[in-house]
Amino acid sequence: MERIVQGMNITEVIKSIRKAEGYFICNTARDLSQSDFKNRILLHTDLLAAKAREKANYFALEITGGASVHVDILRKQVDPFLKLELLREQMPNTMFQTLCRGVNLFGYRPYPQNVIRKTVKEFAKYVDVWRVFDFMNHIPNMQAVFEEVQTAGKILEPCICFSTGPEHTDDFYVKKVQEILDVTGEEILLCIKNHGGLGTPKRIGDLVSAIKQKYPELVIHYHGHNTDGNDVGRITAAVINGAEIVDAADHAFTGFYGPPPILTVIDTLKDYGKEAEGIDVAAVIETSEVLRNEREHYEYFESQFKGFSPTVQIHKLPGGAMGSSFEQAVKGEFLDKMPDILHDELPKVQIELGNYWSVTPGSQIIWTTAVSNVLGGDRYGNPSGDLKNLLLGKYGPFPFYQPAEWIYEKIFGENWREILEQEGGVEDIEDMDIEQERANLTKRLGHEPTEHQLVLYLQHPNDAVDFFKFEEKFGKVYVLPPSILLKRGGFALGDTLEFKDHEGKQHILEIGPEQKNEESGDWNVYLNVDHHQRMYTFQEEIAAGGTAKAIELSKEEIEELASVGDVRAPFSANVSDIKVEEGQDVAVGDTLVILEAMKMQTPVNSEVAGKIEKISTDLGQALKPGDKIVKIVTD
Repeated sequence: MERIVQGMNITEVIKSIRKAEGYFICNTARDLSQSDFKNRILLHTDLLAAKAREKANYFALEITGGASVHVDILRKQVDPFLKLELLREQMPNTMFQTLCRGVNLFGYRPYPQNVIRKTVKEFAKYVDVWRVFDFMNHIPNMQAVFEEVQTAGKILEPCICFSTGPEHTDDFYVKKVQEILDVTGEEILLCIKNHGGLGTPKRIGDLVSAIKQKYPELVIHYHGHNTDGNDVGRITAAVINGAEIVDAADHAFTGFYGPPPILTVIDTLKDYGKEAEGIDVAAVIETSEVLRNEREHYEYFESQFKGFSPTVQIHKLPGGAMGSSFEQAVKGEFLDKMPDILHDELPKVQIELGNYWSVTPGSQIIWTTAVSNVLGGDRYGNPSGDLKNLLLGKYGPFPFYQPAEWIYEKIFGENWREILEQEGGVEDIEDMDIEQERANLTKRLGHEPTEHQLVLYLQHPNDAVDFFKFEEKFGKVYVLPPSILLKRGGFALGDTLEFKDHEGKQHILEIGPEQKNEESGDWNVYLNVDHHQRMYTFQEEIAAGGTAKAIELSKEEIEELASVGDVRAPFSANVSDIKVEEGQDVAVGDTLVILEAMKMQTPVNSEVAGKIEKISTDLGQALKPGDKIVKIVTD
């Protein structure tokens, strides 16, 4: 069979798939990184594996999208576009795949239509297959991405997000497929996105069969997670019942919450007379041999809870959220509460909020609500802005039933019906003035940004600027292996570090000496990089105990201060946006700042009318409960 390669159009791809006797495999390396290593797999590691993956003849390699675009600039200091360019050099034939959250793109909030279209246009220059989903299965939320992908001539793969429960019937999903086809036309691939690894093999087989009976010519791509250890069974049932493409990953890196190993899928289906089309098994094995020695450097980012989790069938937390939820529990010092959150509160919240699909950003809304309910002891007493938007229908209509009236009353107060009538409905987001944002970015950088920089800035403004400035100061760090970039505990003066880059070239780093600038008080630290000396300037750290201890305020005290115009941070968060200026008049209910915690954005609104006297925070600043935000002089 002729290999499917990047550059083929959707008509050619579908024709090749229909002619094939077996099934195809997509290597979901991106999802593996997100689910089992908190998205920390570095470009260096992917470049090491690139040539072997190219020989393996996969249907596609999912290597970008989801949360990876954000984490690339936030934690790994690598340009997501550069990553695609460098991998394409090593993998000229393999199609690259992305996971796109529809109206949420590669972020966590709905974006304006013009931002969505511009982002898709730029990424479509590098990405061949576009897997697009919406956590409410609300087709209009995906339509702009659908249109731009098809206009770019790329492979469109809309998703039906899958879950379990009495409402999640074959009939419901078959009708949802028709809703998609009414918008896209028939030349698509359809993904069954089982992001939580839910249901049994029989349940997935029945769903594939139901869709195939109604739409026999539709190409189905099954995506699942191995959280409960049973996804190979679901994959087998999917293929036997007609799915043509399935997802798996390199066995040297597979764990508990991501996709299952490719070789296990191949060996299992072989006994059912199903062959993996075009797959070079030797190259699949070679990839894992290349990757095996890399895994030890990512150990810190694996989940704090080891082993499979069959109770995912109860709490429904998706693979991508499993590891990050435990990381948040460790940082928030509530790891001991996780059994209660996962097995008691989370299922309750899931049902109470309509039993929709627990996937980004919906999974974060359910998760943060359950955590707040357990830690705060007051169920729905501290709602996030995103939870309020969900209840107001800003993300789309509830697919099955609306939450109970007591939840609305608890969150919005006695006049909740009036608020729902006035503010409810899908949010109509005005187009952003992109040229003004380009000017804003130019001002923050001190030079004209590239189109790639602008696209990243439009989605993650503060984190993007921090990354651009980091790269301007320190250069591109993708050549550094995880043993260097992710080394725990830092480096000491006098250390000599030797490593090979992804091309096998040897490098040497010598750290030190250091010299203090007596005038400024800063320290100059010298590095010898491949025998070329460089100098970096750092401010002296304040010794422990050198600053006054932060004042700890109770929730009640924070609320009391807000009632007189002294606005404090209600919880630990980063400042995502500042909506006011000093000297500005504000009314009761006006938004002062937007805080971001656990990927959820919460507006802090004024409790009083008056004038902004002082703003005590900056964009991107990390706040603790009780930290000063805004001082308002009341009328």
